[in-house]
Amino acid sequence: MGYIYAVFTSRSETLSFAAYLKRMGVPNMVVSTPKSAGRACGISVRFMKDYLPIVKSQFPESSFKTFKGYIEG
Repeated sequence: MGYIYAVFTSRSETLSFAAYLKRMGVPNMVVSTPKSAGRACGISVRFMKDYLPIVKSQFPESSFKTFKGYIEG
């Protein structure tokens, strides 16, 4: 069981994304951003890797302008 981190440069968008996932029924947690993510806001949203296809198919990237990408952790 692996995890995916959604990385943003805005703390408010990170928290909005976590709430969005919760509404979608995707369990998640707001955690410190891994150092391997480089420059970010300091927090990321972590969720199980199994949910990645669902998240990618439902994620409105245009609504989250500071989204930088996903990293595995």
